[in-house]
Amino acid sequence: MSDTESTGADGPVTTASSRRRPMVFDALAVFLLSAIAVMTAWCGFQSSKWGGEMSIAFSQASSARVQATEASSEARDARSNDQAVWIQWVLAGADGDLALQEYIEARFSPEFQVAFDAWNADGRDEQGPFVMEEYVPPGTEEAADLNARADQRFQDALDNNQRGDNYSILTVLFALVLFLAAMSQRDLARWVKWTLLGLALAAAVVGLIVLATFPIRI
Repeated sequence: MSDTESTGADGPVTTASSRRRPMVFDALAVFLLSAIAVMTAWCGFQSSKWGGEMSIAFSQASSARVQATEASSEARDARSNDQAVWIQWVLAGADGDLALQEYIEARFSPEFQVAFDAWNADGRDEQGPFVMEEYVPPGTEEAADLNARADQRFQDALDNNQRGDNYSILTVLFALVLFLAAMSQRDLARWVKWTLLGLALAAAVVGLIVLATFPIRI
């Protein structure tokens, strides 16, 4: 007996190939539904993980910003103290009291002393030691580093948020795949069923390609 449809006394006889076609269709649809269900769960997991990374980065950015503010306050206070001592040094010079100037110089902070020496070495052309690049009150560099870290962690948080959103958007695409695959199981014309399943497969391939480009957080 051939593998084609034959005609018997009671009408057409179903052959092996005609029975095989719906079996292949059903197997393909079930495999697609199962695989996309797993991918949808994976996207949800990754979206949650990146959401957690976003929260951590925002917290670290906030902490670094607070520390930077404290370091800036330290630098501001150090500058104020140096300015107060400097004013006394200038007044002593205006009165011609060299002994008092020497006494005050001995009490310069290390950071201001460096700038003062550079100012003297430069012939005192600048308006004062405070405008010299050598003057770096304590806390200045720490504040700059912490602000840079805060900016970086804030940007990381935004990037992590976008990654989580990307995974969430991908779940919508996979939901469409599940919908098309499920609709293909309805009692419809064969060409409609295959069209729906073909669209589902195409959307699934696109989704998997896009998914492969996303970063993973375990």
